[in-house]
Amino acid sequence: MSKYFVAYFSASGETARLAKTIAGVVVGDLYEIAPEQRYSTADLNWQDQKSRSTLEMKDEASRPAIAGKAEGIQEAEYVLVGFPIWWYQAPRIIQTFLESYDLSGKTVIPFCTSGGSGLGKTVEILKKSCSDSTKWKEGKRFSSRAGEGEIRSWIDSLGLSD
Repeated sequence: MSKYFVAYFSASGETARLAKTIAGVVVGDLYEIAPEQRYSTADLNWQDQKSRSTLEMKDEASRPAIAGKAEGIQEAEYVLVGFPIWWYQAPRIIQTFLESYDLSGKTVIPFCTSGGSGLGKTVEILKKSCSDSTKWKEGKRFSSRAGEGEIRSWIDSLGLSD
């Protein structure tokens, strides 16, 4: 088991590509936060007020179910959590993920992909899904095609390099 656990949700593959690069840089375990019910193209249509993703994001209590368990997360010291930005924040499934594990004493580090939006108030929202003893490091928005150099610079800036 690694001291780094990289968990990600990716609806289109963009965040998955980034998460795999990050896991390679930190030499961490990689886990996909997969919804029990996969999102269809229609589910992801943000212009449709009745699409699944729109309805989930409008409902702050929505917690989409996750398929599978994150084996090895309890042994990790750092949990890097990746996601696309939806409606200027993390998709609700990220809250499901964080609420599913006791991350007390661990350090959570968010990272995201988006067409231009940054993290906004995402971290404030996500902190409510963890215990008060969970530590947080500054997150970052990346292009899904961010290279190892850019990621390594971010990791170094957080003081995580060995």
